[in-house]
Amino acid sequence: MATANPRVQVTIDPELGAALRAIDPHPVSKSGLIRDLALRGAAAASEERAQHQQAIENLLSISRGEIAYDFEAARAVHAERERSVGGE
Repeated sequence: MATANPRVQVTIDPELGAALRAIDPHPVSKSGLIRDLALRGAAAASEERAQHQQAIENLLSISRGEIAYDFEAARAVHAERERSVGGE
């Protein structure tokens, strides 16, 4: 179908083919499925970026003293976690 929007060409290599089959082995429209997955991926990437930025903001707030943070307690928690992971 003709469209005024730009198009992209996507090669369905083995990795992409496997991913598409895992979602829908017989889609009504492969291009529709790829578009849906691209939009979902973009939303997930955007959310990940926002979480990363929030983590940076939290660390900056700690460094400025705006958020109380007990470094000794954090060290103890980390040491305990390392002991439990190392003892498995």
